[in-house]
Amino acid sequence: MLQVERIRVHYGAAPALYDVSLTVDAGELVCLVGPNGAGKSTLINTIAGLNRITAGKLSISGRDLASLPAHRFVSEGIAIVPEGRRLFGSMTVRENLELGSLEPAAKARRRDSLERACTMFPAIADNMQRLAGALSGGQQQMVAIARALMARPRLLLLDEPSLGLAPAIVIELFVSIRRINAEGTAVLLVEQNVTAALDLSSRAYVLDEGRIVAQGSPQELLAQQHIHRAYLGIESDAN
Repeated sequence: MLQVERIRVHYGAAPALYDVSLTVDAGELVCLVGPNGAGKSTLINTIAGLNRITAGKLSISGRDLASLPAHRFVSEGIAIVPEGRRLFGSMTVRENLELGSLEPAAKARRRDSLERACTMFPAIADNMQRLAGALSGGQQQMVAIARALMARPRLLLLDEPSLGLAPAIVIELFVSIRRINAEGTAVLLVEQNVTAALDLSSRAYVLDEGRIVAQGSPQELLAQQHIHRAYLGIESDAN
């Protein structure tokens, strides 16, 4: 479904991504891991249309995305939950959710999407009329994910969803991500919690200094000790 082929991205004259290639198939859950500053957020924002590529090809289901303006990516079936959530704190939870369904096709199914959000995240149903800025960090992350799902995407991009959350909330969050994927939405997950991300995923990519340095199933990556030490922050029992 998603095809990223040897893309390059620059911030001004400074290169940020070098010949990066990856794929996400329909209904697949893929994670992207690597050290801080590796370019993970740059890559996921590029797939969301927030950064422009300077070389390579970016497409979904054969549809070229490189020439589209950022707001058109949603209509092509891509939605992002950005790092830091970026809710409108002075608006209610309901208003934030409705902003996720402004595309005509999504707007026509807004009621169903709201019901789905409340079923998946009961805390949303209990706080629909509260200001989003008054919620806890975990509740805000649930709203951010639900807002993206209101667009009824084929591909959900998640950028560091567990950042700053309590362990119990993180467990609940990953259960929800697994459920979203099981219901048919493809997911590309950028996550600092490498162990949890690999446990969720069918495939993984390791990014470092703007380049893909390893890829494969979680089992394949975990079998490589140098990947443990250099990129995943996981020490083997032998060490």
